[in-house]
Parts: sequence; structure tokens; C-alpha cells
Amino acid sequence: MECIYMELFKVNRGLTYVNSPYVEENEFLRMPAENNPLPLYENSKDKLPKPIWERHENAVECYNYAWKIAFDNLRTPNAEAGFVSNFIDTAFNGFLFMWDSSFIVLFGKYGSQVFDFQKTLDNFYSHQHRDGFICREICESENGEQFSRFDPSGTGPNIMPWSEWESYLQTGDKERISKIFSPLLAYHLWLKEHHTWRDGTYFSTGLGCGMDNQFRQQKLSEFVCSHGHMVWMDTCAQQVLSADTIVKMAKILGRENEPDVKALEEESVFLRKFINEKLWCEKDAYYYDMYRDGSLNGMKTIGAYWALLAGIVPDERLDRFVAHLDNPDEFKRPNRVPSLSASDKNYSPVGDYWNGSVWAPTNYMVLKGLDKHGYNKLAYEIACDNLKNVTEVYEKTGTLWENYSPETADRGSCSRDKFVGWSGLFPISIMFEYVFGIRPAASKNTIVWHVNRTERHGIERYPFKGEAIDLVCAERKTADERPVITVNSPKPVKIELHWGDGKTEIIEA
Repeated sequence: MECIYMELFKVNRGLTYVNSPYVEENEFLRMPAENNPLPLYENSKDKLPKPIWERHENAVECYNYAWKIAFDNLRTPNAEAGFVSNFIDTAFNGFLFMWDSSFIVLFGKYGSQVFDFQKTLDNFYSHQHRDGFICREICESENGEQFSRFDPSGTGPNIMPWSEWESYLQTGDKERISKIFSPLLAYHLWLKEHHTWRDGTYFSTGLGCGMDNQFRQQKLSEFVCSHGHMVWMDTCAQQVLSADTIVKMAKILGRENEPDVKALEEESVFLRKFINEKLWCEKDAYYYDMYRDGSLNGMKTIGAYWALLAGIVPDERLDRFVAHLDNPDEFKRPNRVPSLSASDKNYSPVGDYWNGSVWAPTNYMVLKGLDKHGYNKLAYEIACDNLKNVTEVYEKTGTLWENYSPETADRGSCSRDKFVGWSGLFPISIMFEYVFGIRPAASKNTIVWHVNRTERHGIERYPFKGEAIDLVCAERKTADERPVITVNSPKPVKIELHWGDGKTEIIEA
């Protein structure tokens, strides 16, 4: 009898699938497992980008350490587990995490001359179900997924499109865009079908949103795994970001007029309107989750700033919304930026994981959002603060941590060591992009350089469009002094130079 019921279950489970035509285009499902040896750090360190930063040797040492433990986490694919590409391990529990990996490759892109970190995400595309679903956590050693398709915590956050786009800005690789477009579109459409309420807004859970233990729901029991019958602010904003990014990819590929791409444009318009009309509190100048009864939960979580990155915030609201990041009673703590406002009753001065800890991924998201809207001075201040604190903790403990204390230069209260993991964003991406101010725009063959430092600094072997470029700025007496930069590039490249109080110059190098 048990066998009969099991067979019936298998049949009925199959009936829940509606095949996606975009999954049929997913070439990662038919890709053989890669069989290339992994590079060693000792053999690769002289090929990696080299930061030049006078009088900041400790930060450079922390940078080198991040790469060392990143290379320790490189793995080859287990074909029996359905993996197809060499990858960097999340270094957590023997599973590969979608949320973590999407951020890890954002610093891994700087090591592309040695190892293609971006292909880590191939292993999620190779696990796509025929209806578009991709599990958020997949087993590295055997064929297995940590969650079922209809578990509210089964997938998310949907930031792989954004992560891939950031890589494209560095590489200009249109071939990669053509490969990932279909699985990303199929996945977005699956979420639209299965993770929305009747009005088209999105839900998630503590696990599904990546910020496990924040007390966002009305009913706190089972809060890590429950959707709480809420509209989740960060998830809605991420879906806007995903939709807009996939549309940009479609335009590159000449597929922008396809009906499902047009549907994403319509969804983006709808979600933007809903977020600004229903999730915005004018009194607090903040975006909140919405309870089942239509009221807002009033919790100032860092997740609201996905709205900034997604370009959802109207111009007239920007200054008030951004001001929370510079308020000492909220997010401007001794170590910026905590995952929860210090004004919240659940804020923990030692972090308590997502109830106040400072995390590399969400801070990087905040910096990208500030950059998008021209808040370069604030982004620079936060980035310098982050790198200073992370370097101090590295000097004290000899390692990088999963998260950090918001009040002191210390690890977060619940935090793993040797975590690269996404914490490599602090000494690599945040150093390069927001402390040094060097940001790529490969589609325009341009490197944008906001020069804020006065000491000699720069990057040797900076990867850009498949080439290694040397970028060095000479020491200056003041921040208003025109920077003297040296660019050594095998191919012509434009440098969009910014310095002082709004001074700009285009240099052909």
C-alpha cells in the first residue's frame, strides 16, 4: 500500500509542473561538467589586481588575505550533484546558496584573469526545474535540494540578474548575456506565478529574503519560515530590479518585443506604483512591509534600500529617504550600516545576526544605490568607515567574519570566521569601487573614477573587458587639486574623471 501511495504522489507531483519554453532554451541543463583544474593562490596572486595605496599597508594585507581564503574555497563540479562549472563554495554547510553566491561573484569578478568566478551561478541554472523554479540552496556532494518548490522559503532573493549585469559592466561579455537570459526570465516568471498575492505583490520569508531572523511579521512564531501574510518590501523591489535588468538584457539580444519581456515592463510599472503608494510612510519617509490588514509594520530594515538601487524612489523623496543612512540615531552607527535601524526596539548593539549586524552584501547594495542617485560623498564616507572597521577587526583576529558589530570594531555576535563568503566585498569591491572610486562601464568602453583620496593610490592589473589595465593616481596636496593619473592599457579606454566639488574631465587613454 505504501508503494502505491508513493507512486501516486510521484504522478501528482508531476501534474504541478507547467513547462516553460524558456527552460527549453536553457543550455546549462545540457552542459557537461567542467573538467579543468583549479588554480592555486600562490601561483595566481601575481596575476590578481594589485591595490596601490600608500600608508595603508594593513588594508592591502586584508585584501590579500581575502583572496587567499577565497581560493581555498574553490571547488570542482560533482556531476552526480548536477553541477556543471567550477565554483567558489559558500563555505557554510556543504550547500551552495543563491543569495550568497550572487554577492560573492561581485568581488570574484576582479579575479577573472585567473578564475571565472561568475560561472558559480551556472550551477543554479543547471538545477532549474522545467517550470522555471530554482532552489535557493543546492547540495554540492549529491543530487539534492534543501527546499521544495512550493515551500515559501524555497527560493530567493532574486538578485541573480543584477549580479550578472554587474559582471557585464566589467566584462562587456554579450555571449554570457545570451546564455543566461532564458533561465533568468523563466525563473522570474515562476516567481511571478507562485510567489505573489492576488494583487500581484510578492511575499517571502526570513530565509527566503536572506535576512533570517528579523522580527518583521506580526506573529513571531515560525517567523524564519513564515511569509506572515505580508507584502515584503525588499522582495517587491528586487523583482523590479530583476524585471528592469532582464529587459536591458533583452534589448542587447534583440528580444525586447517578446510578449513576456513586455509583461516584465508592465510588472515593473505596477510594482513601482504599488510600492510608492502603499509601502511608503510619508511621516517617517521610509518604505515598510505591509501586514495582511493593509497596515505597515514600521520596521526600518536595511532591505528597504533595494528601492534605491532599483530606482523606485521619486526624486522628491530621495533626500529624506537617504537621510536615515546619515542619522546617528538610526543607521549612522560607529560601524556603518547596520541591518536594522538603532531606533528599532529589536536592535541589538552586538548585532544578533540580522537584528543590527553590519553585513557586506547589504552594505554593498546600499553603496550601489547611493551611487545610482549621485550620493557619492555619502557612499565614500560609508565605504571608508566599512573598510577601516573590517581592517581593524582583521588586525585583531587575523581573519574576516560573516558579519560585524554595529557599535565596536568587532565581529558580530553570531558570526563565522574565515568567511569568504560575501565578506570579501569589503576589502576588494568596496575598496576598489567606493574607497578608490573606480567603477566600470564596459558598454561605453569607460572607467569612471571618483578620486577622493589625496595619497598615491590605484590598481595594477585591473580587469576590464578581458584586459589588464594599470590605473594609478599620484599624491595630491588637496582634494580640489586636479588628479594626475597614469593609465597603462593594451587597448584604448576612456577615463571619466571626477574630483573636488563637481569637477569632471574625460581622458582618452
